[in-house]
Amino acid sequence: MNRRPRTSPFRSLLLRLRPALVAGPVAAALVLAVLPAAPAAAERWPGHPGRTIVKHVVKPGDTATGLAVRYHAWTAELLRLNGLSESSYLIVGETLRIPVVDAAVRKHRAKRHHAKHHRARQQHAKREHPKQHHRKEHRVHRSPQQRALAHRMRAAGWEHWRHSRATVKRLIAAEARRQGVQPRLAQAIGWMESGWYQPVISSAGAIGVMQVLPGTGEWMSLYAGRTLDLRNTHDNIKAGVLLLKVLDDHTRNARHQIGAYYQGLGAVQRHGLYDETRRYVDNVQAIQRRLRR
Repeated sequence: MNRRPRTSPFRSLLLRLRPALVAGPVAAALVLAVLPAAPAAAERWPGHPGRTIVKHVVKPGDTATGLAVRYHAWTAELLRLNGLSESSYLIVGETLRIPVVDAAVRKHRAKRHHAKHHRARQQHAKREHPKQHHRKEHRVHRSPQQRALAHRMRAAGWEHWRHSRATVKRLIAAEARRQGVQPRLAQAIGWMESGWYQPVISSAGAIGVMQVLPGTGEWMSLYAGRTLDLRNTHDNIKAGVLLLKVLDDHTRNARHQIGAYYQGLGAVQRHGLYDETRRYVDNVQAIQRRLRR
């Protein structure tokens, strides 16, 4: 093994007065720093297969452990090769010989290569399928409690129940425009009935965002031309908006249209608006005004 030159008196004094900040061996496979390109003078370490010697000029702040991490080496081997101990102090400007672990370098470069290609694939996927990539990026990792809730919701037949209130608001407006219903009116009814929240059933059995009774859902299925599943957020909104459209055709004004949604068309035609229904209509119209603003 190569011997280190004799230590000068000044260096001996430094070694006694100020120990180096060194630690035990650093596992080469765990390092993250990038290995600098080996200089032309790189050589093998005789008697130590799998080690390449590179030279490093000590800079302020360098430590044996830090250099081992940076170059993918073992701290103990670096100290031994340079005739140092764990209490040695590194002199700025001094040249150290660092035994690089070849296998660790290959592993690190393979990881960098894989990461580079993975980023390239992600960028390509983002360009080719921006919407799919957007959904994948925003996928949420759910807790066991959230997964259990999702399982219960699926078992109960709820679909699209995770839609945010902002999404439900947009869905109501879009369906209202398709059916020729005032979007703010449909949104106000949805907010009054459920707060734009799908997985809810009233004590009377009304279901979902628009709180549609099962019998009314069957009635609206005739207008939709297909069976509407009230536990599906999209179908529930369609049923509620279609009902508003039908009520608009059979009532005299907007207040009776809103009242019929709550009280029932037949009851409004026979008895007019009940006091409780009038309060309901007032609240819905107040929500409409806030939505317009």
